[in-house]
Amino acid sequence: MASYRTVPRRSREGGRVDQGEQSISHVIDVETPSVARMYDWLLGGIDNYKADRDACQILLEIAPSTKALAVNNRAFLRRVVKVLAQEYGIRQFLDHGSGLPTRDNVHEVAQRVATDARVVYVDNDPIVLAHGRTRLVENDRTAIVQADMRDTDGIFRHSDVTRLIRRDEPTAALFVSVTHCLKDHEVQPMIDAVKERLAPGSFMVICQLVSEHEKVREDVTALMADATGGNWGRVREEDDVRGYLRGLDLIEPGLRDVTDWRPDREVHPRQHVDDWVEWGGVGRLP
Repeated sequence: MASYRTVPRRSREGGRVDQGEQSISHVIDVETPSVARMYDWLLGGIDNYKADRDACQILLEIAPSTKALAVNNRAFLRRVVKVLAQEYGIRQFLDHGSGLPTRDNVHEVAQRVATDARVVYVDNDPIVLAHGRTRLVENDRTAIVQADMRDTDGIFRHSDVTRLIRRDEPTAALFVSVTHCLKDHEVQPMIDAVKERLAPGSFMVICQLVSEHEKVREDVTALMADATGGNWGRVREEDDVRGYLRGLDLIEPGLRDVTDWRPDREVHPRQHVDDWVEWGGVGRLP
């Protein structure tokens, strides 16, 4: 569950940040749970507040394996970035709904493979912007953009994106655990808009929360919609995710529980979950 939350278009102090068509607030709302901060807590982080922790506790009552799911999802992100950089020569990554910085971020994984790899993180949560810029101050091949990830035009016009993402070179566009945060009618248009702007040979990485259990889907969707003030999509099914990658060439091993997507040897064994999973994969543009 990476970060995505619509915030008020105008801050309490009246200030605005205009980037493209969207206006993003600077205000950190500690009373309303943030998906980014909830994810941070699930991963054992400290950049979260009581509202986030309370929402996570309720979430764990519905889906007890959620902490394991978050760990599995982060491991998938590291693996997929390494594979794309090492095996396919990708040198630029655009990470939508990136969430709070943690260990082994996208730029760290990619730049271990190739020091010239370039990464742009996109998130609309002001706490992500604050922490991200602190971490990236000395890395001129990495930037964080505060923007609504649905604002594709604004994102691709942003000065940091035009500086780091070369439109004539293949790019990996990452949508890791974010599409469930959007309404049904928002997801495919966003994905299509990004695809239209990518060079041939680029990659789309998409996974989201799915469950075969109707009660889990309904209960988690209701909880997160209530906690975020309606700024939530839904837990979906596998066929929904298949549709997002339709028309792309899937790289092996195709679409699956991301825990089983090219698993590597890890110090700790992978934790399988059965109430819900992150499900998806990687597609290549022709």
